Amino acid sequence: MDTIASLFSFITTPVSWVIVQFHKVYGAVFGPDTGWAWGLSIVSLVILIRICLIPLFVKQIKATRAMQTLQPEMKKIQERYKNDKQRQSEEMMKLYKETGTNPLSSCLPILAQSPFFFALYHVLNSIANNDTIGVINESLLKSAQQAHIFGAPLAAKFTDSSADVAALDASLTTVRIVTAVMIVMMSASQFYTQRQLMTKNVDTTVKTPFMQQQKMLMYVFPVMFAVFGINFPVGVLVYWLTTNVWTMGQQMYVIHNNPTPGSKAQAAYLERLTKHVTNHGKTRSRGERAIVKAIVAKGRDRNEHERKFINGLSKAGLAAQADGTVVKSEGAVATVAEDGTPTTTATPKRQQPKRQSKAQRQSGTSKAADEPTSLEKSEEPEDAKPGAAKKTAQKPGSGGRSKAQSGQRKGGPQRPKSPSKK
Repeated sequence: MDTIASLFSFITTPVSWVIVQFHKVYGAVFGPDTGWAWGLSIVSLVILIRICLIPLFVKQIKATRAMQTLQPEMKKIQERYKNDKQRQSEEMMKLYKETGTNPLSSCLPILAQSPFFFALYHVLNSIANNDTIGVINESLLKSAQQAHIFGAPLAAKFTDSSADVAALDASLTTVRIVTAVMIVMMSASQFYTQRQLMTKNVDTTVKTPFMQQQKMLMYVFPVMFAVFGINFPVGVLVYWLTTNVWTMGQQMYVIHNNPTPGSKAQAAYLERLTKHVTNHGKTRSRGERAIVKAIVAKGRDRNEHERKFINGLSKAGLAAQADGTVVKSEGAVATVAEDGTPTTTATPKRQQPKRQSKAQRQSGTSKAADEPTSLEKSEEPEDAKPGAAKKTAQKPGSGGRSKAQSGQRKGGPQRPKSPSKK
């Protein structure tokens, strides 16, 4: 470990300088030789580093989700070229290039944080060996050696001997109890962080080897921390426990406000969002509008939770718009035009005919049977009506038609035929 830490000795001076600056602030409050002053200096160093790594953390989230999306395609490539490893690698690189995905992006926070971790280890190890390092001079070295956290010196380890611990003015039992508790807390926080990622923020509709790998790491990482933790000084355990707690809280915030599509966390988030939007009739933040905008843009590609969200808004008389806002629209239904632009149309309500009683239906049937139809009325001759003097004679075989014959006048004397036509 000392060999690896010495490789990062170029950064020990900046790390030691940051710790000394924080120590000046906390030393004025708690005393320069107390464990609170030095312990809070290490915690503040972690917080400062993690704040600087937030852009990389955002990049890690996007890369992880992109890798989850590509898992089905990657599995097809592996099955298609399972006997040709070179072609398999070429197709994988081609897929990464086409989608703009970098598998190493998910490891960026850990890779960027590792130099600070090893530099801090090197600083604390030098304090334990009574060596000055960076900007830590003789007076600061003695102050750091006197600092204890719950009775354990900052530079003490679980594997130290009784003589080494006695040189730091502490007891071996106290050191081992404190380090054991911190190792258990460090491993437990790592396990919980990985577990909430697997159980809440993974798309359950896609079963891929990536999920199996993450599940395996959920159990492997805590064991690794427990094994390596017995060789870490107390100050490094404070550093690593703090960064684990920060990661856990940061991930909880992301899962609560920006969950992975198709995950259980998204179902819970959209359920909360539906209740809020239906109560207030609008989205309340830019993040909510961005999520609603993404759901509307998916169209028919929405998953089950997203379709349930859109239907919930429709039942409440609301409609999600393409810009992420929500407007009132009675009976609104979200559709997608031919050009892919989502539109909102109002569905007309279907009017049901009034239900008649049994007496009305029977009276209507008998009345309709007694009255002649409109066709029969139109075919009835005028002279058959009451008050007519004579009935027009019908030719046999005329089919019962009562129309006047051609060339005859109705209801009067017939005009004599012209002699020329005889």
